[in-house]
Amino acid sequence: MSAANVNAKKTVKTPKVGMVSLGCPKALVDSERILSQLRSEGYEISGSYDGADVVIVNTCGFLDSAKTESLEAIGEAIESNGKVIVTGCMGAEPDQITAVHPKVLSVTGPQQYEQVVNAVHNVVPPVHDPYVDLVPPEGLRLTPRHYAYLKISEGCNNRCTFCIIPSLRGDLVSRPANHIMYEAENLVKAGVKEILVISQDTSAYGVDIKYAESKWKDKVLKAKFYDLAEALGSLGVWVRMHYVYPYPHVDDVIPLMAEGKILPYLDIPFQHASPKVLKAMKRPGNVEKVTERIKKWREICPDLTIRSTFIVGFPGETEEDFQTLLNWIEEAQIDRAGCFKYEAVAGAVANELDGAVPEEVKEERYQRFMEAQQAVSIARQERKIGRTLPVIIDVADGEGGADGRSQGDAPEIDGKVYLRDVPAEVKQGDIVNVLIEDADEYDLFGVIV
Repeated sequence: MSAANVNAKKTVKTPKVGMVSLGCPKALVDSERILSQLRSEGYEISGSYDGADVVIVNTCGFLDSAKTESLEAIGEAIESNGKVIVTGCMGAEPDQITAVHPKVLSVTGPQQYEQVVNAVHNVVPPVHDPYVDLVPPEGLRLTPRHYAYLKISEGCNNRCTFCIIPSLRGDLVSRPANHIMYEAENLVKAGVKEILVISQDTSAYGVDIKYAESKWKDKVLKAKFYDLAEALGSLGVWVRMHYVYPYPHVDDVIPLMAEGKILPYLDIPFQHASPKVLKAMKRPGNVEKVTERIKKWREICPDLTIRSTFIVGFPGETEEDFQTLLNWIEEAQIDRAGCFKYEAVAGAVANELDGAVPEEVKEERYQRFMEAQQAVSIARQERKIGRTLPVIIDVADGEGGADGRSQGDAPEIDGKVYLRDVPAEVKQGDIVNVLIEDADEYDLFGVIV
């Protein structure tokens, strides 16, 4: 290449794209896919509004509060940059966005990766050099290097009355099992130590494609929840299961947890415990059977951590229903629980139900729920004092302090393990054995042994 060509090449400005990703880990994976595609086309990723030629805002539209946050983020991006492309769950209803922010350049719904990339092309065309604009096989990620989310399906076949996700993301669409495993292998090769399996309904994986078989390595792998969990468990990293609807076949994976193949952790959104409320929600209502199953799970795998989410103030919820919920979380000994006050999200069937609960009652029940759950949580936590547990390091300051997570703690939503007297050689992503010395409602405290 001549000197003139080299100089000409240097004058070409590399286009830069900013990204704001809101909502759940599933949306984060969508953002990562969009950025991976753009990076492969030669775009650079900007960490600030003023350094970007265009900004993508990936919105959340599950709750009204999430929509408000999305609209505020769009407004901030418009004010700071001016060129904004909107995608994500709230993008399924574009009029709600354009009515507030008519200056947005494009609005698309969730999973519409190609349309988002095309919208970027329209604002700032790519300048691609295949010799230098390389994307690693695992793609670009927005999580730290040592953990990653692995999405196994899109959409949901359930029709919970409080939820509008199926109208936003459609029915269940499962990925071929071998595609998932190839992605997981690339993540492990890139240094990922923990894979967090996500979807709208993880335990329904494969039902839409009739558990289709595909070839992975020298074996035939079925697109089934158990088979996928077993295969992921062979990769030698932590595997954590999220958003698991409590179908009967969930029982089958508990022995895998007891054997150490996948983490002893289940994220199951039970939502309530009153049979009447669960029926109105169109959720499984046999609470006694669920309680017995949990007991059997813990007999097989004593270290099992169960995290869940619950809704208080659902239409028709009485004080008796709420007390049933409080009694159940104590009986079931749910380790980690998040609580939401019911919101009348536009489009949700539950909005048509009788018996709206006043806001002040929702707040009062929310506070009582959190107090009751904290009592359960701290009792479960204190059982770990004096034990030595494996902990993955999230942050190490190099000066004797570090924090990480036990096998019972998912990033962002659960507690942490705070460490003292940490050796200087300990770094992010290391998995170390920690003697637990103290505990509170959410966090553990200890020292490496």
